[in-house]
Amino acid sequence: MSTLRTDGDTWDVTASVGATAVVVAAARAAETDRPDPLIRDPYARLLTANAVTGIWKAMLDESMFAQLESADPGTSAFIDYVRSYQAVRTHYFDGYFADAVNCGIRQVVILASGLDSRAYRLAWPVGTTVFEVDQPKVLGYKSTMLAAHGVKPAVDCRHVAVDLRQDWAAALRDEGFSSTAPTAWLAEGLLMYLPADAHDRLLEQITELSSPGSTIAVETPASYPCDRRAQLRQRFQRAADELGFEQTLFLQDLIYHDQDRAVVADWLNAHGWQAVTQSSRDELRRLGRWIDGLPMANDKDAFADFVTADRR
Repeated sequence: MSTLRTDGDTWDVTASVGATAVVVAAARAAETDRPDPLIRDPYARLLTANAVTGIWKAMLDESMFAQLESADPGTSAFIDYVRSYQAVRTHYFDGYFADAVNCGIRQVVILASGLDSRAYRLAWPVGTTVFEVDQPKVLGYKSTMLAAHGVKPAVDCRHVAVDLRQDWAAALRDEGFSSTAPTAWLAEGLLMYLPADAHDRLLEQITELSSPGSTIAVETPASYPCDRRAQLRQRFQRAADELGFEQTLFLQDLIYHDQDRAVVADWLNAHGWQAVTQSSRDELRRLGRWIDGLPMANDKDAFADFVTADRR
């Protein structure tokens, strides 16, 4: 179970799960600033603005990162891993969407879209519609920040402001979604924030809404044993205290650690999809973003998988 989550909890980008969207955007901004970026997101830094808090600021501030590295190399390695992992994850799912539209799909749904900027930064074929589904305050923050800087979507982008624990399918249809058109679905940075029953029900709802020819891409939840979560939390807090950083967000406190959730690829294969699994650990190594010194480096379960599947 999660230690901070409750049924029906809500958030904006300053709290709870919403704040993780800022961390992810900060990681994309850091990758964009590299001389050899895997992805380029010109809007990520704008979206983070002054919203990054605590020790996570080290992802964007190299002097702060150097302080952290000197104080606690293990914690700095984990921070470095988070920004490298997010770059690899973004790169992988960017490629997924490129493949989907190249195959003729023109309806895209990004679930729990957070501060995702793909509707603004990717090249979409004429006639494509992108539906972004997330909490009202999160979508409102993103659209307000981008509009204030004159940034417009590069595609027909429709916001579906609804909690995924509610009747999001009805809200999606209300915005013009068609269950008879092939759809490219993305559940990135989502399943770990759902309890097991909601996790499995989401896969069922996606399947019900997917016509033949649809595709889905999913980031599976990584698994950390209780003792490792406690150790990571203690290390983060010690490093923050030593360096005088306020530490209000610990990602593992927001995640549901239910053991009885479905194995994504197995579930999809049993329900009319044909799934392929790619290890994120392998992608980190292949793309040159592996971070030495990770405390969980030898634990396969501590790394998410990227699952893609076609609807038969």
